[in-house]
Amino acid sequence: MSKPNYGDIARHAGVGTATVERVLNGRGGVRPELVEKVLLAARTLNYPRKLPEAHRGLLRIEVLMVRPETTFYQRLSKAFERISATLDPLVVVQRSFAEEMKPGEIARRILPTDVARAGLILAVPTSPEISAAVESVNARGLPVVHVVTRASERAGEFIGIDNYAAGRTAALYISRMARRTGPIVAICHPVYQVHRERIRGFSDYFLEHPGASSFEWLGFGRDEERFSADRLWSALEMYPDLAGLYNAGGANSALIEVLRRHPRGRDVFFVGHEFTENTRTALRDGVMDVVLDQAPEAQARRALDLILHRIGLTEIEPDRAPIRFITITKEGL
Repeated sequence: MSKPNYGDIARHAGVGTATVERVLNGRGGVRPELVEKVLLAARTLNYPRKLPEAHRGLLRIEVLMVRPETTFYQRLSKAFERISATLDPLVVVQRSFAEEMKPGEIARRILPTDVARAGLILAVPTSPEISAAVESVNARGLPVVHVVTRASERAGEFIGIDNYAAGRTAALYISRMARRTGPIVAICHPVYQVHRERIRGFSDYFLEHPGASSFEWLGFGRDEERFSADRLWSALEMYPDLAGLYNAGGANSALIEVLRRHPRGRDVFFVGHEFTENTRTALRDGVMDVVLDQAPEAQARRALDLILHRIGLTEIEPDRAPIRFITITKEGL
């Protein structure tokens, strides 16, 4: 095959040959986003010369998350780190964390900075301040992708599982597989829209399939160990014949410990989210019965693909179907 020339690069990047010539010869006067397109096109076509180093790192994608102490967000952050290492050196993926219960801080981190951004990926809760910040930057042309949960209903695109379906799935397992009939309880974090969607699916299933077991009580654990443990202890005392527990959020380790210690803990059919070392051990020991894992690695990959497509650096439209959550039981370990 013949070596690529300026015309080939121009066609691949969607610019004129004069723009290609200015970029590759370092003449300046070209908008940063066009520089990025030209250099990525030249790299893709294996243009046989050393490309300008001064333009490296021009394409910055920011990823803002919360709760770095949790296994789930550690998995998500690691996934972004691994995937970014496979991208062109021009693409820089900047990961950072904010405090979950400080919406003002999160909003400030979302708003424009002195550093040019090509895209913004968010895994943060919603609030009026945060939603307004997302809508502001998106209205100025910054591509925004929400991962795991939506920080705004009006701006940005969402990558995640079908949380309503996940809640219904949890209800199906408990109603069909619980070791006895009786009251069913659930725990969630009300600040997250996706948790509310899971609970809505969970509740709807029991309303549509009335039987000997019913969804009786919802506790707000705030994804914190102490609060979640207290809520479960209260439910166990409130319902001596408790048949099932659905944890729509985090803090599984605290709930697992309560069920290990409580004399009736082994009678409760427990469904929760996210496959970790703690939930693996609980599945193996029979304390937990079903884990619904939302595959953060797949969410990170899809989010980056979507940003790169929105800014014109890839031609393939990413799949828009919800990420498939994975059902794991003891027998699947």
